[in-house]
Order: sequence, then C-alpha cells, then structure tokens
Amino acid sequence: MNAVTSFITGRKTSWVTLLIGLIFAALAFGPLAAGESDNAPTDGLPANNETVLVNKALEGLPGTDGTVAVVVYSSESELSESQKLWITGTFDPGTQSFADGAGDKFLEYTSAEIKGNAFVPPAQVSDDGKVAVISIPLAELEEVAERADRMAELRAIAKEGMPSGLEVYVTGPEGFQVDIAGVFAGANFTLLLATVVIVAFLLLVTYRSPVLWLVPLLVIGTADGMAAQLAPQLSSIFLGTPADGSITGILSVLVFGAGTNYALLLIARYREELLTNQDRHQAMNQALRGVAPAVIASGGTVALALLTLLFAQLGGNRSLGLVVAGGIVIAMVSALVVLPAAIVVFGRGLFWPFVPKFGGVNKSDNGLWAKLGRGVSKRPVVVSIAGFAILAILTLGSGGVKVGLSSTEQFRVAPEAVTGQEVLAEAFPAGSTSPAVVIVNNGFEDEVASVAKSVSGVAEVTIGDSNADITKIDVVLDAESQSEAAYVIIKDLRAELGAVPGADALVGGLDAQRLDVKETYESDQLTVIPMILILVFLVLVLLLRSLVAPILLLLTVVASFFSAIGASWLIFENVLGLPALDLSVFLYSFLFLVALGVDYNIFLVTRAKEESAKLGLKEGMIKALASTGGVITSAGILLAAVFAVLGVLPLIALYQIGIIVGIGVLLDTLLVRTVIVPSLAFITGKYFWWPNHKKAKA
Repeated sequence: MNAVTSFITGRKTSWVTLLIGLIFAALAFGPLAAGESDNAPTDGLPANNETVLVNKALEGLPGTDGTVAVVVYSSESELSESQKLWITGTFDPGTQSFADGAGDKFLEYTSAEIKGNAFVPPAQVSDDGKVAVISIPLAELEEVAERADRMAELRAIAKEGMPSGLEVYVTGPEGFQVDIAGVFAGANFTLLLATVVIVAFLLLVTYRSPVLWLVPLLVIGTADGMAAQLAPQLSSIFLGTPADGSITGILSVLVFGAGTNYALLLIARYREELLTNQDRHQAMNQALRGVAPAVIASGGTVALALLTLLFAQLGGNRSLGLVVAGGIVIAMVSALVVLPAAIVVFGRGLFWPFVPKFGGVNKSDNGLWAKLGRGVSKRPVVVSIAGFAILAILTLGSGGVKVGLSSTEQFRVAPEAVTGQEVLAEAFPAGSTSPAVVIVNNGFEDEVASVAKSVSGVAEVTIGDSNADITKIDVVLDAESQSEAAYVIIKDLRAELGAVPGADALVGGLDAQRLDVKETYESDQLTVIPMILILVFLVLVLLLRSLVAPILLLLTVVASFFSAIGASWLIFENVLGLPALDLSVFLYSFLFLVALGVDYNIFLVTRAKEESAKLGLKEGMIKALASTGGVITSAGILLAAVFAVLGVLPLIALYQIGIIVGIGVLLDTLLVRTVIVPSLAFITGKYFWWPNHKKAKA
C-alpha cells in the first residue's frame, strides 16, 4: 500500500500517474468506446414467464409479428356528418369495405394486407358519437430512431386535411413505446449538463476557491465519460442485452455523486495533512493512506450491493446492477489514483484564497461539529431517543404507500400517447386498444372463449388466427390499461382459463406483461433486499472488526430508508398528487440509499476507529465527527442535489427515485451520521467495538 500511494503522490511519479490516466481515458473515448445507443427501457422477463411464452407462440401465427398505432379523432360535441364521413369514408358495396376515409392516408405504413393489397381496418365510432378510432397494424422495427421517425410521420399525416373542430392523437402500444423512448432522447446530455452545473456550483461553495473546484470536477467528469463508454458494454458482453436509456442516466448520476463524495473526503483529509506536513507530496501520501481504506470499503460496498441485482429475475435489474457497479469502480479508481496525482502537482496555492499553512491550526477541532459531538456525548440517550423519534414519525407516512402506476400515470408531463389513451378510455372499453391475448390448443377455442366471456370485467372476446396447433383469442378488458383493475381481470382470466382441461390456455398481452413485471419486481425485492443487508453487514464486520457497530449502523441505515419513504410518500400524495410509486422505485431506492448511506457510516466510523486507538472512543468519535462532519454534510447535500437532477426527466419512476434518495441522503447526512450514530457510540462505549472492546480505549 505504501509503495502504491508513494508512487501516486511522488514528486515525479505523480506526473507519470496522470499520464497513465490520460492513456486510459484516450482508450475509453477511442478504440474502446461504445457505439451510439438509443435503446428504450425493457423489462426483460424470464424465458419461462407466461407472457413471454405467449409472445413466442404468437411468432408462429400469421399477422401477429407487429405492433399497432391507434389514431384517435375526437370532438367536444357529437361528430358532424361531414367530420364522420371524412374519418370513416364511404361504404363500397362492391368491395364490401370503406373507401376514401382517413385510414387510407396510412396505407403506406400498414403491415396488413387483403388479397395482396395494403389494408387499414375501418374506423370505429364511439356510442356517444364524439370519438372515432383507426387502428393501424405496423411492422415491428428494432431501431428506436426509426420508430420515432415513423411515429412523427404518422402524427403529421393524421392532421393533414383534418376538418375544423377535431383533435387528433396517435397512441396505442406503438405510441407509448415511442413516447417512453422519447423521454431518453438527448437525456444523457441534459442529465450531464444539469449534473455538471450543480456539482460545479456546490464545489465552488464548498471550497470557496476559484481554482480548486475545477480539478475534482474535471477528474470525475472524465471518469463519468469513461464510465458512459465502458460500463454499458458489460451488459452486452456478460448478459447479452444492451443497456437502455434509464440505466445510462442512473449510471451518470451515481458516478458523479459517488466520485465527488470520494473527492470531498480526500481533499478534506489532504487539507488537514498540509497543516502538519511541509512537503505537499508527503501530505497527500498521508491523506491517501488515511482515506483509501474508507473509499475502497465504501465504493466496494456500493459496487457489491449493485451486483446483488444479478440474482434478480428481470433482465433490466441485472443489467442495471452490472453496468452501474462498473461505473462505481471507475469512479473509485479515479478518485484514489488520478485525483491525488492531479491535485498534488499543484502547490498549496490551489486552495487560494484559504491556503492551509504548515503549522497552522486545524479549526475543525473546535468548530461546529466538534461542539456538536461534545454536546451529544453529554446526553447520548436523550439525543438517540429524539433522533429515532424523528425517524419513526417520518416512517409513519409510509403506511399508505401504493405501488404500481397505470400507463397514463407514468409521465410527469403527459405525452400525446397518454392524452390519446385517456380520450379513448372515456369513449370505448378502456382496454380496447391493448386486448389480452389468449393462446389455446386447437379445438378448445370455443370453450375457452365462452369461459372468458363469463369472467367479470371482460368486455369483448374475439376468436382470431390459428395455425396447425394453436388459436389466438383477443379479450378486451373493461379497465384502463395497466391499472389494478386490469390486473385483477388478468388474474381471474388465468385462473378460469387454466382450469379448462386440455386447452393449455396461456394469457398474455400488454396488461398481462405489466402484471408479470410487477410480480417479478416483488419477487426480486424478496431476493435482493436481504442479500444487500447481509452483504453490507459483512463488509462492515470485516472493515471494523466488530459486531456491535455493524448492527447499529445497519439499523440506522434501514431506519433512514423507511423514513425517506414515509416523508416522500407524504409529498407524492399530498403535494404532487401522485397516486402510487412506480414498480421499480422501492427496490432501486432501497439499493441506492442503503449502499450510499453506508458510505457516510464508513467515512465517520473508520475515522473514529483510527482516532479511538489514540484518544479512546469518546474523544475519538468527537475528533472523527469534527474532521468529517463538514465533509459528510457537503457530500450529502451534493449527492442529494445530484439525484434531484433525475427530475429533469418527465418519467415518474426516475423522478420519484430522485426525491426519495435525495431526502434519504439528507436524513443520513444531517441526522443519522452526525447525531444518531455518535450517540449510539457514546452509549455503548468501548463495547461499540465488541468483541475487540478489550483492546479499545474507553
């Protein structure tokens, strides 16, 4: 360790370290760079899932290898005869079909054919006469950009020649997929720009130097760029699936957040060492040796916690875990190798105008955090009870948390597909554009259709295409797509149809898929969350050589998580009017908060252990709090602000994760790590280090 830190911080070798870092950066942005990716978010259900089995069976049926765009024309009053004629066209008795209607404008795009001619099904008019719908069968396109271009063309064509008094929306499965993907169009740039601005501002405020803040910003910014090029490739290489836009967005936020936290810790310790070391290279060597164990333990814990997602069933979870863990490792290496070398090549003047002078007084020893530590040490029981009482009160807000948003509730700013779906749901059976798809063995289709009609909430049942083995049945639900009501109907359908002997009925479709994703998320939570807790506990045990301290620290982390959920839910429900959490929010928020919350535990307690060996636990904890209190506060505020950047995206899931993690990090920073943890240490005394308490000073 000494040889490595001496090389990184040496008078000449620090320049060599920087050169090596530049070479790796050039490789990351050059030969090793990832290609442009615009992948939309995917669920990645396991191969044996019922919806996946239905989709695979559909591949063998004619006319089912595509998607659908739904054009919705609406009017505030009943459609006039001229409006209706423009939409539906006129009926031709010779061909037994409608001609010269709005549907003819989309013949170039349709994938349906009749007798070799392109065909768009005739428009349907609602019972109240205010809404007309045209469903356009489309061929499936792999490239997100191509789908977006096609949707833009469809939306432009839908308006051409439209009579006055009409509104038009293009929605349906294809509309939703394109609009969700559109959330991430240019998202990386938006997120990066917002993150850089926030980090730059907070670093400038923290260091109060016109120059110093640039060094960590450039190093961590380069690390973020390298992570964006290298980490997503891990998913393609090891999992066989590309990382989507939501993953790369979270990657950037975590790399910047964690990397800047490590930078704050290193620079704060370096500033301390400059007061007692005349040689800045020696000072950085001492600082690096002091913080490296904490940063390695912290970054390692976050990376390992993320890798627990590899045990999840959903492909999206596994991909996120692997990609972001890779990004954290890059951030950690940059903070421990490149950043010390980059800082030490400059003189003390880098801190101007507040330059730490050799022999100067460490103001933190008698500063705010030292005074807070001494105050807490006088009445630790009262402080601990008060701290946990605050967390408990906030936790009460989580009692009514609901999970699961419908398709129209997943956006903060409703795109066209959502508005069109809402109009459609008021005029037609809510599930008419995304029916459940039932696959049955031939010969059982009539019996299964009859049973399906008897299920409560089923609006229509239509027997469709078949091949030599199976038949497809479309079942329209009288419930909004991806709502709890739709999920109940899907469950009832599966139960009733599964009881038909010999039919081997399987129920799929958009609502069934979303239900399966929801249930798989719940299963993943039951698998991953205990693994995260066990992993974090083991890391703390290995780091601290104690059992009592890890148990208490883990207790505070879990308590702050549920407090953050409670406080956030009160905001979501009463201020923002959000009806539920998105499916991914609970698991991801737990992962990020527990893993990142442990960061601050590690920063504080590893320093306390170091100081306790010389001063005893009480004075050692006060010294640790005095030295790291300002760093932890700055790091927490910065990390909370960085997660708030997710709010620039209109997707509710990332918006909610940003708020929950932001609140949780602030609770960790301002209450748990600076008040509750020291009070627990003071209460337990040297037994905080049990079973090594006999070697510890009181």
